[in-house]
Amino acid sequence: MKGLVMTGTNNQEYRLDYLIGKLKEESVRYGNIPVSGDYGGKRRILRSLMNIRVPGEIPEDILTIQDEFLENEAKEKGIVTLDSIPSIKEQYASTNIWADKLSIWQGDITRLKTGAIVNAANSQMLGCFVPCHRCIDNAIHSAAGMQLREECSHIMDKKRADYGKDYEEPVGRAVITKGYNLPAEYVIHTVGPIVMHGLSEALCKDLQNCYYSVLDCAAEHKIRSVAFCCISTGEFHFPNKEAADIAVRTVTGFLEQYPDTFDRIIFNVFKETDKELYEERLM
Repeated sequence: MKGLVMTGTNNQEYRLDYLIGKLKEESVRYGNIPVSGDYGGKRRILRSLMNIRVPGEIPEDILTIQDEFLENEAKEKGIVTLDSIPSIKEQYASTNIWADKLSIWQGDITRLKTGAIVNAANSQMLGCFVPCHRCIDNAIHSAAGMQLREECSHIMDKKRADYGKDYEEPVGRAVITKGYNLPAEYVIHTVGPIVMHGLSEALCKDLQNCYYSVLDCAAEHKIRSVAFCCISTGEFHFPNKEAADIAVRTVTGFLEQYPDTFDRIIFNVFKETDKELYEERLM
């Protein structure tokens, strides 16, 4: 990187300060935002600036330092490899016919080193623009880096060229991208159904389509391991119990059709209640 002073380049706080400075320079609206002196406060500022950044060319120096920063952060959080996640056969002595291919894992999905992780996206397919929002879409884009939004933007530009300028990604389909700075090689994005006025058969079918489309996409790309988040159960208000029913039924149904396609499918949960729901259905 010509012209970039690399003093302290092995220091995460140096990288953090550098990225905040560069992204503030890019931002007309937030260029003068005050920056807290403590590391945690500065890290939230960086995530916020990444969250609000619109798609567009990313300078090479910013990308290089961002990638170094996120790679080190991933190591600090702890990368979870597939061989360290027990199957439900190993963990619970489950008698489920697919017990050696299924896992329940509780924690941060961005730590998982699998073939793909699943992102519950919105119909704009550009990630969450709300600074530090707690949704899975925000978490995945923040950990992957700014390249993920850029790739999603290129995909959507092509679709708008084909289907019209107002195109939005339909519910129940799957779109694959690289994982960039995530331990996972790929991210498979799917737009889940939004429950506003009670659950319906159509909404259940939409959620089923999400799970099936993701698995079909992974199989097409010869991805042998997939980690699902709890699609639509957060901001989209799909009832957790019914969502777990659909997830387990669709995944096991796919395995019945294509038994040799996957080595492992992980149900990633964050809340204890979701963990219990999956345990009840897979024992």
